[in-house]
Amino acid sequence: MTETITIPLFPLGLVLLPGMRLPLHIFEERYKQMIADCLADHRPFGIVLFDGQAIHSVGCMARIDKVMKRYDDGRMDIMTRGGERFVLRELIEDRAYLEARVFFFDDTEKVSSDDNLEDVIETAMNLLKEASDIDIEFDPSNFGGRIDPKQLSFLIAALEGFAPAERQGLLEMTSPSERLKKCVQALSRIVVRNRLTREIQKMIGGNGQPPRSILRELEDQLKR
Repeated sequence: MTETITIPLFPLGLVLLPGMRLPLHIFEERYKQMIADCLADHRPFGIVLFDGQAIHSVGCMARIDKVMKRYDDGRMDIMTRGGERFVLRELIEDRAYLEARVFFFDDTEKVSSDDNLEDVIETAMNLLKEASDIDIEFDPSNFGGRIDPKQLSFLIAALEGFAPAERQGLLEMTSPSERLKKCVQALSRIVVRNRLTREIQKMIGGNGQPPRSILRELEDQLKR
């Protein structure tokens, strides 16, 4: 049987991914207490997606990198970073804040030479260079000369333009090659939409009328 541990749990309307930086403003009393406990014990906590109806069963650990600001009433601004992925086994309501018994998981598929990922990785790198209007914490040297599909896929999925439901699906995937392919497809759409939006804004700023071809292309992208 898979070993479980108990962690503090923070349901939010967003998805944290491994390696992703996430600033949080802590203002509810129960979460003030949770973060205070985590800081005192040097413990991470888990973030899970709450979509307004239910808590999703797969989440990501959040490590507190820094307390950026403390307020007189106990509120805090903190910076977190995503860690291991986990699956909920059981919710625990013994404290002021929610806890859960979870077990950790990772990608199960090994990337092999016949995955033909070289073209996908090259496309991803070119798209990241083109996405100059997206805030990217990307330094190729961080890969140590070798591009890791797992790391690259989560880096892309953390970019602006991915919806919570889309990120949740990627978080749950255990195939790095398939996840990267899906991320590249999505990033390609985001880059095209942003380019078309910039072109339209430039024309509108110059009191011009966007060509119907651009409007149709943008409409097609928004439907995807």
